Amino acid sequence: MPVLSNGDIFPALAINAVGGGTISLPGDLAGSFGVVLFYRGSWCPYCNAQLAAFSRAANTLAELGVKVVALSVDDEADSLILVEKHRLGFPIGYGADADEIAAATGAYTNDSPRYLQSTGFVLDPGGKVLTAVYSSGAIGRLVADDVAGFVRYVKSHK
Repeated sequence: MPVLSNGDIFPALAINAVGGGTISLPGDLAGSFGVVLFYRGSWCPYCNAQLAAFSRAANTLAELGVKVVALSVDDEADSLILVEKHRLGFPIGYGADADEIAAATGAYTNDSPRYLQSTGFVLDPGGKVLTAVYSSGAIGRLVADDVAGFVRYVKSHK
């Protein structure tokens, strides 16, 4: 399965959103820099820390024109608990088909139980991949402060 490279258009994905509706990627991020996070599940302490850090950085990211979405294979009930626990203000997708997402993006998966490994993308306002971080296990993921610095850099070099 091929990975997404810098300059590739992020593939069209649609996933159910906690609280109703659908997250449509990359369309829902169009016109803004975007961060797409695949997290292992609400049970993962590293994922919890990552999502909480993005929540804490919400004001900084918003000032930079960055929108964030995250998704996992978790069911809606577990996803809602995670949203409430960390007061996540960005859209969270649930019930992702790990094989479908992996085939479209090159994300690593875990065999049993089946879930997506941590994967993160920073997209430009047109939906092109600016950078991708693929993890094959528990550690290695996008960091909110790094994303803010990267977007500042990209904007200053236009």
